[in-house]
Amino acid sequence: MFNSVLGAISAGVAIDLGTANTRVHVVGRGVIIDTPTVVAIHEDRSGRRRVLATGRDAALMAGRAPADVRVVRPVCEGTIVDFEVLEAFLRLLMVHIHRRRLWVGPRVAVAVPHMLSDMEGRGVRETFEAAGAREVMLVERPLAAAVGVGLPIDDACGHMVIDVGAGHSSVSVLSLGEIVDWRQLSIGGDSVDAAIIGRLQEQHGLLISRTGAEAARVAVGTAMPDERGQTWARGRHLPTGWPRALSVESHDLRGPILDLVRGLAHAALESLERVPPDLAADIAETGIVLAGGMAHMQGLEAALGEMTGLPVVVPEAPAHVVVNGCAARLHSGRPSRIAI
Repeated sequence: MFNSVLGAISAGVAIDLGTANTRVHVVGRGVIIDTPTVVAIHEDRSGRRRVLATGRDAALMAGRAPADVRVVRPVCEGTIVDFEVLEAFLRLLMVHIHRRRLWVGPRVAVAVPHMLSDMEGRGVRETFEAAGAREVMLVERPLAAAVGVGLPIDDACGHMVIDVGAGHSSVSVLSLGEIVDWRQLSIGGDSVDAAIIGRLQEQHGLLISRTGAEAARVAVGTAMPDERGQTWARGRHLPTGWPRALSVESHDLRGPILDLVRGLAHAALESLERVPPDLAADIAETGIVLAGGMAHMQGLEAALGEMTGLPVVVPEAPAHVVVNGCAARLHSGRPSRIAI
């Protein structure tokens, strides 16, 4: 059905499959989908699996589903870990949005990590072709992010893009349309949330869910010491076993957030040491561009600039720059940097 649905969109579709969220950009219409990359699956006693929900509906089931229902994230740290579930996710997502059947598959551009192996690239391509795409273009995330921001990456000038996502982050230096230096870091929103869970459990004996940690981070998380806020975290008080609500302030979350900022700053400075001096000089002038869903975090721009000594810019809608860059590549007809 994915083939049937997307055939209506002759201009093509760009997709950013994130660990936490999937974004879909229809060329000529913009970003029309931004939904959690989550699938709820029911498995009966014979082992047969049936999709119950996808996206936000599935995400609401996390931590609340019975034993025969699994809530799955088919993408982990930017890598597809369950191709079958992902295919079902793509099919049902598109059918839900367009609510009609058509018969010509679309051209699809997909954001993929830099340095993707041939085997991983074939797996991505085959998954989308099985879902109905007639042509699949693989676009490296650093290039897509830079194009989506509007950086003149084809010029002889260095640019640094830091993509901060849920499962991982990356630091990239680009010049003359190529990726000169790249580092992927296993830090992001998920690692911050895990550290928040550990901290509240250690300091207050309160066990909260990943969803609860994320909600607290979004509500009052900040990387700057002079910014304050207060929210409530709800979970199980381990010493008594009873439900409990705890008042959480910004300073309670600052340690895990600063660990993220320090990791990004260290990677950025290491990258500057590895690139040619002229590119480093360019970046000292052009600064760092933040992309990804975590770029919205309060104080991240200022804290990262303070730690690196570089200007830091957050574009409008940083979570959408990768998928917008993929759409621009698809619209322009420029081939993917990756040939599988």
